[in-house]
Amino acid sequence: MTADFDTVDYFTDQTLVPDPHPYFDHLRSKCPVVREPNYGVLAITGYDEANTVLKDTDTFSSCIAVAGPFPPLPFTPEGDDITAQINEHRSLMPMFEHMVTMDPPDHTNARSLLNRLLTPSRLKENEEFMWRLADDCLDDFVAQGKCEFLSAYAKPFSLLVIANLLGVPSEDYDEFRAVLGSPRPGAQVGSLDGELVGLNPLEWLDDKFVGYLEDRRATPRDDVLTALATAKYPDGSTPPVLEVARSATFLFAAGQETTTKLLSASIKVLGDRPDIQDALRRDRSRIPVFVEESLRMDAPVKSQFRLSKKNTHLGDIDVPAGTTLMVCPGAVNRDPERFENPHEFSLDRKNVREHIAFGRGVHSCPGGPLARVEGRVSMERILDRMADITIDEDKHGPAGDRSYNYEPTFILRGLTEINIRFTPAG
Repeated sequence: MTADFDTVDYFTDQTLVPDPHPYFDHLRSKCPVVREPNYGVLAITGYDEANTVLKDTDTFSSCIAVAGPFPPLPFTPEGDDITAQINEHRSLMPMFEHMVTMDPPDHTNARSLLNRLLTPSRLKENEEFMWRLADDCLDDFVAQGKCEFLSAYAKPFSLLVIANLLGVPSEDYDEFRAVLGSPRPGAQVGSLDGELVGLNPLEWLDDKFVGYLEDRRATPRDDVLTALATAKYPDGSTPPVLEVARSATFLFAAGQETTTKLLSASIKVLGDRPDIQDALRRDRSRIPVFVEESLRMDAPVKSQFRLSKKNTHLGDIDVPAGTTLMVCPGAVNRDPERFENPHEFSLDRKNVREHIAFGRGVHSCPGGPLARVEGRVSMERILDRMADITIDEDKHGPAGDRSYNYEPTFILRGLTEINIRFTPAG
């Protein structure tokens, strides 16, 4: 049954989950900024309009970035400028303590702590770790000639890469995998809610990193956690340990989610498009563009939200203070005004790096550069060690009539599983 796109509830209708793009195209055909009918949210499908909203932190607040219209605002917007109301009620909004919902200058301070971590030398060390880890993960299953790729490779690889980047001691890796690696059936999709994690998906990570950082402040060592523990705010002041921990744990959560979804989307393309797989095998220099096009075609974040602080305009649309705006990266990345033949996967796309899978502006994903390297390293080693990668037809049906399941969420875009077959090589 096809949904009526003029009345469908984007936030709850499961028929939009497998392929939201016809719905996004319908919205864009009406206007690149259009009010959806159920919650009064302004849906943004146009490239230029999305960039305007994401870059303008003076006009658009990230206080509702995570959940959009749910729950409703804890106050009734009043007047032409609600900045003071937002500040007064911020602590009542979901995940207010994490940088994803902060606005400058608080966001600037929180983000600065990661600058001590995401240095060129540290990222180079982390890449060297990735090459070893990729082989370690592949060693576990490649001889079998088939796997469920998310659980066999994408999840453990992305989890341990970010653990290494953040300086988690190697002796704790098994605990992280046990707690965070296997979400229980029915767990909140898009969270890190594993078997041992409570209702707050980041609570376990917060507690873990607070312990690490308190230890390093008391007894500094020559390691990554010490660099994080001793980081200062731009004004030279020392942040509370919990604030440092929250910057680290949000990077952990966001980095793991993004990469897992990128890797699974990439392997799906390899299995469904033997012509692209062959092109990459012939010329490995095309892998970076392949990674970017995978991100453009299936952005891991499906919707992100902003709240207008002031009365403003977006295109020809009046936007009163207190309006919820929903930027849809999956739609924006297929805007035909920006991307030629937007629904086609192309290794020859010249402007592919213009996609907004990692956002834009001050809230652009801090783990974006990391995810790109993870994608490149993984594709290199997978092509080295797996020949003739195909989609498992017993699980997903024959070519031309595939069946894939995606996470039932309006926030994220990711496969729940992807089963492949291949010939072991290397």
